[in-house]
Amino acid sequence: MFSDLMKALRQLGDPASQRIVVKALGATLICFIVLWILAFLGFSWLGDNLAEWAASGGAGGFWQGIIEFLVSATAVAAVVFVSFILFPAAVALALSFLLDDICEAVETRYYPDLPPARGQPMAEILGDATRLLLVTVGVNILLLPLYLLFLFLPPFNLFLFYGVNGYLLGREYFEVAAVRRLESKQVRALRQTNRWRVFGAGVIVAILLTIPLVNLVMPVVATALMVHVFEGLRRKSAVKAAR
Repeated sequence: MFSDLMKALRQLGDPASQRIVVKALGATLICFIVLWILAFLGFSWLGDNLAEWAASGGAGGFWQGIIEFLVSATAVAAVVFVSFILFPAAVALALSFLLDDICEAVETRYYPDLPPARGQPMAEILGDATRLLLVTVGVNILLLPLYLLFLFLPPFNLFLFYGVNGYLLGREYFEVAAVRRLESKQVRALRQTNRWRVFGAGVIVAILLTIPLVNLVMPVVATALMVHVFEGLRRKSAVKAAR
């Protein structure tokens, strides 16, 4: 796994990959800004309406200040929530049109013996990325009460977050790399047979995607990492089958 990660990081120095990284950085930054703005506007609107409701009910002075403080604190928490939990999936959606180029750059450098990959329609690529976004957001919202419960119980909160998102991101990034070479049934079979390796790679992705600044280039690295994981598992499986 460490070797695959190092190769994925070295991919950032490849001239073909650097053009993709520049595009990915732009898309990632835009995605980050949009998420922050939406969170800020959403909770500002909620705060204004809540303040009006409190004022209409006769609350003022001390209680009005308490309400405004709670709304402001909630808004900050919402921005943190968006950045920490929703960012990885949202970026995957934003970069969906670049994922195939990333896989191709990795294969050209490390696996030149491979035949041309199966061409994926853009609708299929966007559909997969959208599914990742919806599933990741939905699961994390459902688990929000547990996140809050474990907020002051580290490392249980981290185990929960990285465990859940490691599974989701590992599965989805693995399928992005694998579906270019195998049919969907074969991809599922290979992933299930090697579920712990895929899960471990997903946890690495989840951790790195939540580190500020590092996460700006991590979608590219995550995709490259999963290409190496997939090729290693696929070739190992082929050797076993040949025996």
